[in-house]
Amino acid sequence: DQTSNSLTPSVTLNWILFNSFAVRITKEKLDALEKLSQGGTAVLVEQTVQSVVRAYYRALFEQEKLKLFEEIMNLSYDRFEYEKTRKEIGISVTFDVLQAKNAWLEDKAAHMQQEVTYTNALRDLKYLMGDSGDSTVELSDEFSAVLNDYAIDNLRDRMLSNNKTLSNQYLSQMLLEKETALARSLYYPTLSLRSGVDAFNSRTKYEDAEAATRNWQDVYGNISLNFNLFDGGARKRGMRIARIKYETGRIETDEMIHSLTNELSKLFDLYNVRKDLFNVTEENIEAAKLNLEISGDRFRAGTINSFNYRDVQFVYLSAALGRLQAIYNLIDTDTSLARITGGIVTEYGQ
Repeated sequence: DQTSNSLTPSVTLNWILFNSFAVRITKEKLDALEKLSQGGTAVLVEQTVQSVVRAYYRALFEQEKLKLFEEIMNLSYDRFEYEKTRKEIGISVTFDVLQAKNAWLEDKAAHMQQEVTYTNALRDLKYLMGDSGDSTVELSDEFSAVLNDYAIDNLRDRMLSNNKTLSNQYLSQMLLEKETALARSLYYPTLSLRSGVDAFNSRTKYEDAEAATRNWQDVYGNISLNFNLFDGGARKRGMRIARIKYETGRIETDEMIHSLTNELSKLFDLYNVRKDLFNVTEENIEAAKLNLEISGDRFRAGTINSFNYRDVQFVYLSAALGRLQAIYNLIDTDTSLARITGGIVTEYGQ
């Protein structure tokens, strides 16, 4: 009778000592991909902030227009009441009363229409803010123009270093550079280490005899160097394609810089023009307001008729609307400048 047991354990370790820089290049590529993903999120944040800022100042703009239409409506109502009083004492006639009433009703209709426009502006603002409830939005800021003295060189430097879209393009170009490096790494050999331990243990026992055992261990280590001598031109084609993509990306980056620089120049010129237009509207509204006050006194004194006074009201309304539009245009351009130079989140993020 014979009994036999055996055990053969084995442990093997494979370690790549050098993989033609592929590991380091792949890690750098993954880091760039992570930054590119964060850059895409940053662009979306900028777009959202700009949309909310525009909607907020649009609501302020419509609110100021509502106040202006209310002012004109009240002036027309005062004129209507004035004409009714004059008719009662026999100074005015029915024609003048009806004309004043028509002017008041016309201004009242304009005021009611502006109320709807203002309400819709608030609704659009709440929508962009993600507020779908019945909460009230308070517009706490003053609707006024902040005149900045920008320098085009400073704006261009800020754009080249902070513009999120351009930064993402830089990262995309870096990825193409890494792809080229990966294609080049295929020309390098790989060095690997393989080591391990093999063991053998057996025990044999015959009946009426002592058990016989055998044990041995084998420790080994191998270093191998692999180099691909020929692959049918696959590496060469891959390298050529990677270089073409890299050069294409470089051209696209240059085109983007040129396009953004051109857009920045146009925004800079537009901002300065709108600053000058705002100053013009400031002078215009002062003259129109003074003319309205003088015309009101002259109308009550009877030196001008109701038609002349109504014309002066229209001139004042046009000047006031022009001033409000100039303020909004200036704010809108300033927001665009902040966006293209990468500072909109810092300036308006809160």
